[in-house]
Amino acid sequence: MSNARLKRVAIAVPATVALVAASLTATAVQASASTASAFTALQGSQPTFATPSADRGQVSPGAAQTARIYLASQNPRGMAAYAQAVSTVNGPEYGRYLSVAQAQARFGPSAAAVAEVKAWVASVGLKVTSQTPQYIEVSGTVGSAQKAFGTAIHQYATNSGLVDAITGDIQIPTSLATSILGVSGLSGQVAYDKPTLVKQSSVTGSATTKSAVKPAVAKPAAGDPVDPECSTSYGQNSSAGTGLPAGYNGATAVPYSECNYVPSQLRQAYGITGSGLSGKGVTVAIVDAYASSTMPADANEYATNHGDAAFAPGQYTQVTNPATWNSEAACGGPAGWAPEESLDIEMVHGLAPGANVEYIGADSCNDDDLLAGIASVVNTHSASVISNSWGEIMHGTTGTGPDSDTITPQEIQAYEQVFQQAAIEGIGVQFSAGDCGDSSPVSAVTGASCDPTTTEAQANWPDSDVWATSVGGTALFTSTAAGKYDFESTMGDLLSLPVTDAGGAITAWSPLPGEYYFGGGGGTSQDFTEPWYQYGVVPSSLSHTLATGAHSATAQRVTPDVAMQGDLVNATAVGISDGSPYSEAGYGGTSVSSPEWAAMVADGDQALGHPIGFENPLIYFSSYFGVFTDVTANPAAAHGGTKGALQEVLDFGDGNVTLWGLGHDSSLTASRGYDDATGVGAGSGKFLTLLKLLR
Repeated sequence: MSNARLKRVAIAVPATVALVAASLTATAVQASASTASAFTALQGSQPTFATPSADRGQVSPGAAQTARIYLASQNPRGMAAYAQAVSTVNGPEYGRYLSVAQAQARFGPSAAAVAEVKAWVASVGLKVTSQTPQYIEVSGTVGSAQKAFGTAIHQYATNSGLVDAITGDIQIPTSLATSILGVSGLSGQVAYDKPTLVKQSSVTGSATTKSAVKPAVAKPAAGDPVDPECSTSYGQNSSAGTGLPAGYNGATAVPYSECNYVPSQLRQAYGITGSGLSGKGVTVAIVDAYASSTMPADANEYATNHGDAAFAPGQYTQVTNPATWNSEAACGGPAGWAPEESLDIEMVHGLAPGANVEYIGADSCNDDDLLAGIASVVNTHSASVISNSWGEIMHGTTGTGPDSDTITPQEIQAYEQVFQQAAIEGIGVQFSAGDCGDSSPVSAVTGASCDPTTTEAQANWPDSDVWATSVGGTALFTSTAAGKYDFESTMGDLLSLPVTDAGGAITAWSPLPGEYYFGGGGGTSQDFTEPWYQYGVVPSSLSHTLATGAHSATAQRVTPDVAMQGDLVNATAVGISDGSPYSEAGYGGTSVSSPEWAAMVADGDQALGHPIGFENPLIYFSSYFGVFTDVTANPAAAHGGTKGALQEVLDFGDGNVTLWGLGHDSSLTASRGYDDATGVGAGSGKFLTLLKLLR
């Protein structure tokens, strides 16, 4: 995620809830509800952390309660079919997008169904407080909500403290079962935690220590290299003749990392400069939580610092409402998300300087609010590309259970309905693939961006959804200071720290090879079957082997779809102030990759002459023409890196030196053709040229 990592999952805890004696049991509530009329359970709506052993008593029936009732499409099968048809390259319906009004008229909730849901809401003592094409928000008391939805609401002990949750699956009238997708808000929500961005200066301390603050590493003794601190191109400076210990495979001339990349270099490396495209006439939406206090001023200063133009009047818009912000403590608040916002905006503007940028600051990092941010773009068709640099694991111990699934089936359906509407309108929705490789518990031991609650290797969410584009990461290397492309490897970094003698001289690296620290996300999903656009491109050996290593009888969805630069060692510069003096630092993560790809899609929209829309079918179709750069873990172009890992010494600027090995992304591997580390490969000017030919 942003130059950061996949945001960790947290449970959003209600501010205040009174506990009373358990005078109303779940059984009593369900029995009372079922006597009125036939009810249908929303299977899987009860959180898995809500176990009897963790139950700490009922929430006061008089406490205030809100909920969102997600509305179902009047023709869900037709909606999915049309979304596929308009996105399938060379199909008879390809590109025949509908307007917002047309999409909602054909596939949105019917007026009659909405009226029936609202009438039922009123009959059970709840009040409609707001409404969108996707949901009806209601309010009342805990007591009225319990009676309406056929389940009690208790508090449960979790790893995040006491959290309220329903004691059983939500019940809705059977007569409304085809009108209601799901209900949220009755239980503590899964939150996409603040993006604790990983920047170069934070990479210090013991590689075996998984902590936010790590002890400083030793500095080189007199005579050890402290300057130059980076190279303007691959191999310009190295450890040859410096007295530093040898790296992997006994290498004595280990290259220094390249200086932090800036947009002009990335445009050159990825063929955007040569294409003459700028994204002119296209709008890219960015969805994060909250909003920076110094945007777009920071983005303008960043652009002009590096020879680019600031935003023109009207080129940047921001949609956010501080009055409705919530869950700041659980989500990290505006300050926690400001670096992510800066990164996303600066990368989109940097790689598509002619495109318009719309920033959507969601009210929190909770699922409901982030989905509402995406839906707001879809409901107005204010952009043709939506970039999201956030995500989470789907299987983890977020509560007290041994394997707490963090996403309910109803949440998946609510997201997918918005994604399908976006595809029907010609809007692409993409997500970062994460920064913890396969998100396995082993990786979580040392990975700087790993969720410690993960219980198994897995593809992440929402990027693994079949209606989303998953953007993975690479490590880019250039051959000139201007950014001429040299080669790319996978974004899988092993870290070795210096060992010093009594005099402070560095005598060795430990461990050698290093331990896993950072890498792009991906893998084979156990939750989604293989989509039509991956047929014939994704090897059967991948689609039938889950991230856990287990065999799947059915072919499954594999991520990522495409990849872009996001490495932490060869990092990308980001500028930010947000209440502090403006400064720039190097960041890494698929949070860099996602907005880079969004900008390339904007350039592609300009080349094609109309929106690409849902990108995946075109991505896989284009891969047959060799227009993506096939990234491997150990590219032949890597000048001496062919014996094993690519190697380099990284000097952070304060004299601290660390050794890194690239191309080791947990169990993910980058080989010829499609792979689960970089997808079909990295974007290139050839892709943009193909789109010009398809115009």
